Amino acid sequence: MLWSKTKQILREPAFLHEDKACGRVIHYHEAVREALQQAMRQNRRVFIMGQGVDDPDGMFGATKDLHLEFGRERVFDTPLSENALTGVSIGAALAGMRPIYFHNRPDFLLLAMDQLVNHAAKWSYMFGGAKNVPLVVWACIGRGWGGAAQHSQALQGLFMHVPGLKLVMPATCYDAKGLMLSAIADQNPVLIIDHRLNFNNKGFVPPEGYTVPIGKGVIRRKGSDVTVVAVSHLVIEAIEAAQEAAAQGIEAEVIDPRTFKPLDENIILKSVAKTGRLIIADCGWKTGGITAEIGAMVAEKGFAYLKAPVKRIACPDLPTPAASSLEEAYYAGKKDIEKAILEIAR
Repeated sequence: MLWSKTKQILREPAFLHEDKACGRVIHYHEAVREALQQAMRQNRRVFIMGQGVDDPDGMFGATKDLHLEFGRERVFDTPLSENALTGVSIGAALAGMRPIYFHNRPDFLLLAMDQLVNHAAKWSYMFGGAKNVPLVVWACIGRGWGGAAQHSQALQGLFMHVPGLKLVMPATCYDAKGLMLSAIADQNPVLIIDHRLNFNNKGFVPPEGYTVPIGKGVIRRKGSDVTVVAVSHLVIEAIEAAQEAAAQGIEAEVIDPRTFKPLDENIILKSVAKTGRLIIADCGWKTGGITAEIGAMVAEKGFAYLKAPVKRIACPDLPTPAASSLEEAYYAGKKDIEKAILEIAR
């Protein structure tokens, strides 16, 4: 039931997009795939590895049939040995290649923590910038299909903690392509955490190659009463919640950080200075997560702006349930954001 419900989402409000002139609307997975295809055509050092990247479904469509165009030397399946294969990808990056390591789920990144945290994230620092690891690691958060406790963990708060590792979480089709191309061009490791619900969406995406800057957020909806900072697919839900609140005379400003390491602190602080109220909505756990970090940053650097305590919307500190009915209660969404907007504004 929940899956059929999410399949109806197939929308992104047109005003979200930086480039509507192209007039071309494509699916989210097509935007990611197009970025990969264009990068591989432009640079022979770019290659893709990961479990299932050459399957018929091609990682939810993001890598579909790329092995047919570029061959299995540049798009290939990997064994169930995440730590070792991450070490291989780091070695390839150090040798001048530009690997993109795809994971179905962030849960599997826990098996590669030694390589990601102790090696990939630290090489540039330890060698004074003389050596770099231009590695992209991609993983997808899931819900609505019964992934449960070991296949649904949103671990962005954990990876935001690691110096030297950039963290990207797109919300729109436009950004999915532009941020992927920016990540591939970056000289240091970039972790992209996507959300499965994003793959239901369509949006404006120019056919040519373009980049979206890492570390630069964007205001998705202007408002004067409340600032809502939303993560990944919750950006669209926050906009919908803001539209509902507007019918009651409350104007919420919705900010999409797009990247969380580095975080665009300035865009958040300027908004809070205007509204005096802050809500942070994340699809990960509450304790020690993105909501905690952004809330602490605003308390530290913008406390004088606040007219009310910061509100945080996130998953409870519990393992993810499998049943769709329990998932519905577990995950935060539009209704939670709307309720928080109305409460904080009063």
